[in-house]
Amino acid sequence: MSRAFILLLDSFGLGATPDADKYGDSAANTFGSIAAWAAKEGKPMQLPTMEKLGLAAAAHIASGKWAEGFSMREGFTGAYGAAREQSTGKDTQSGHWEIAGVPVTYDWGYFPKSVPSFPKELTDKLQELGKVPGFLGNCHASGTTIIDQLGDEHVASGKPILYTSADSVLQIAAHEESFGLERLYELCEIAYELVKPYNIGRVIARPFLGANGKYKRTANRHDYAVPPHAPTLLDHVKNEGGEVIALGKISDIYAAQGVSRVLKGPDNMALFDRLLEAEAGAGDKSLTFVNFVDFDMLFGHRRDVQGYSQALHELDARLPEFIGRLKEGDLVVITADHGCDPTSPGSDHTREHIPVIFFGPGVKPRALGISPTFSDIGQTIAHHLGVKPLSNGTNLL
Repeated sequence: MSRAFILLLDSFGLGATPDADKYGDSAANTFGSIAAWAAKEGKPMQLPTMEKLGLAAAAHIASGKWAEGFSMREGFTGAYGAAREQSTGKDTQSGHWEIAGVPVTYDWGYFPKSVPSFPKELTDKLQELGKVPGFLGNCHASGTTIIDQLGDEHVASGKPILYTSADSVLQIAAHEESFGLERLYELCEIAYELVKPYNIGRVIARPFLGANGKYKRTANRHDYAVPPHAPTLLDHVKNEGGEVIALGKISDIYAAQGVSRVLKGPDNMALFDRLLEAEAGAGDKSLTFVNFVDFDMLFGHRRDVQGYSQALHELDARLPEFIGRLKEGDLVVITADHGCDPTSPGSDHTREHIPVIFFGPGVKPRALGISPTFSDIGQTIAHHLGVKPLSNGTNLL
């Protein structure tokens, strides 16, 4: 029996790529920066499970430096390396699609950092069709920060919070109770149609709950995404009779294309619980794909180094539960979709190498080097599952 699992640590970069200077990210190193911060604080990071799989060695391959506090040089249990992005962006969709064999070689449309960020003709039409009294925000922002800043005014006025980021995205935040979840979804559906002329990749519904300045986003997020422009690994697996189990925001990112089943969770640890459920029931020729979004959403964009470090420790501590249940024929990869160095200025993603760490009962430990495209990950999994090869990428194993 052959099964595959993609464990994607959203934004967990391993150091700037050779072209990072074009993006203003030449000094970015998500993992290295967090490790340096922890060492400076007198509490060096300890990620024994991922280090043994080859995490620090992969980071050394990517950046040429050993992350502070990590000393393991041999005795690895995984096949470890890094990958550079072939796509032109450093956004969520480009990274995920390229992993699945479909690089994005065209440019997405983006909204400027000026205020207001959105064209007046767009917001006027959205206000008219959505029957709302207006909008708050209309700027680049961290989603968790802007609901704290504008949540009270939103509840009082009924005006949705409109914002964007370095991704090709329009996001709308609204209170699930005072504004209404279904009403938010309907507004985002209208927005999805309106942004098509701007070549925007996603419209995201960002519902939240709470009161009096204390708000928290819920698990009812929904992405209205442009579908991939070519068949992905997910399509290949599903079309050949395999099950594709999408955890977290994975289904939304691929516009549900190639997805068999969706499992949700409000945070990393809840998603890890769902991963264990999927692992227990996944059958032959199945692909289970999970995105641990907290690394990016809560810590990378908010430039919360301590929170990012803590989340890595929490995940590392739980990985043995997952590893201990693997079966013969299972193949797992730990990877990311881009970087988001919490020590970099601003709140944007960073152009970095991503980890490529394969492990499982049949994986021979070795160094894999640096892949020229994220698609090598998907091609390796396609080969392992015995499905049609992808149009991009090379089998690494």
